[in-house]
Amino acid sequence: MNAVRSLLALVLSFAATLAAAEPAKQALPPTIAIIIDDMGHSLHEGKRLANLDQPLTLAFLPYRRHTNTLARLAYRQNKEIMLHAPMANTRNFGLGPGGLTPDMDEQSMATTLRRALQSIPHVQGVNNHMGSLLTQQLQPMDWVMKELFRYPVYFVDSRTIASSVAGDVAAAYRIPTMTRDVFLDHEQTEEYVDRQFKLLIERARENGSAVGIGHPHKVTVDYLEKHLPKLDAQGIAIATVSGLWAMRNSNREMFAEGEKQTIRPAFAKKD
Repeated sequence: MNAVRSLLALVLSFAATLAAAEPAKQALPPTIAIIIDDMGHSLHEGKRLANLDQPLTLAFLPYRRHTNTLARLAYRQNKEIMLHAPMANTRNFGLGPGGLTPDMDEQSMATTLRRALQSIPHVQGVNNHMGSLLTQQLQPMDWVMKELFRYPVYFVDSRTIASSVAGDVAAAYRIPTMTRDVFLDHEQTEEYVDRQFKLLIERARENGSAVGIGHPHKVTVDYLEKHLPKLDAQGIAIATVSGLWAMRNSNREMFAEGEKQTIRPAFAKKD
């Protein structure tokens, strides 16, 4: 009996030694993803954003003057590329080419969305440009997500209105999806951007991660150039949208190989 007890004590001691020797699993730091919407208009600010060292996600409007050039540059600079899909809003602001509106039937909406996707080089995801009207409507969102489900793209609900159903419909289609937490620059002042950027970091500290959306305004780019390099010292990480999604989903792949149709590029114009 004493021999059995001694053997058991030895086994328990050995197991404890092994456990102590294993490196402690490090907790992930609070992580933010920053999407810059409305890319494709401003060549100067677009180049500045593409050339930042940090892994930003840049959302391009389809068929804009500098979309093709900037998306290719941004991809070479290790940025993630999205389609910023124009969708009808409650204030009747114009959408420009590639817009999705409630008067479209399913085929028109699917064709318009598909062509917009094909016009963006290296596209990996989609979010809505405006959309306070369309993203509230179940039928159009069902048609949008039915089309997006065919391709290896994720969807971010920009949440331009609280009653948006876009993210829920995307999730129902098993499209990788996330929702915007903070808008950075509704007001184009350094004080406002600073306040919203600190709110984004606060949300990341509270919840582990957070998604912010900004625009290629000079004040926003100036602020990001100055403050993104300081994130490490604050214990904050920054990731692309797909990187953040992976962090939230145990580092699993978004799509299995061969699971989705390839998006065949069909650029509407050369810059």
